Amino acid sequence: ASVSALAPICRPTQCPWGQKAFPAYMGSVEAGEPHDASLLLEKRSTPIVEYDTILVDVGTNDSFLKEQLKCEELVKAAEKSGQRVDLNMRDGFDHSYHFVAAFIEDHVKFH
Repeated sequence: ASVSALAPICRPTQCPWGQKAFPAYMGSVEAGEPHDASLLLEKRSTPIVEYDTILVDVGTNDSFLKEQLKCEELVKAAEKSGQRVDLNMRDGFDHSYHFVAAFIEDHVKFH
């Protein structure tokens, strides 16, 4: 089994998009906690053995990086649980189709 993501929302319970979406679709932000990857890893004391490495790519020029995506939260949570995360900060890329097109092959090969 493997997990990878391109420009993921890594801490949706702590970002404006998630704080708007979870109440609208699930009734509350708390109801979204089982879908928050960073929170799930943070609660673990061991890595998820089925996933040797989690691959994440995000652009350094992504306007959503700090406020919405919060990739650093995933890395912190992974370190706490011992889960390996390869976070690739792609220089000069934003949150566009061109970013996905540039790195999707890496993710297909990863799986």
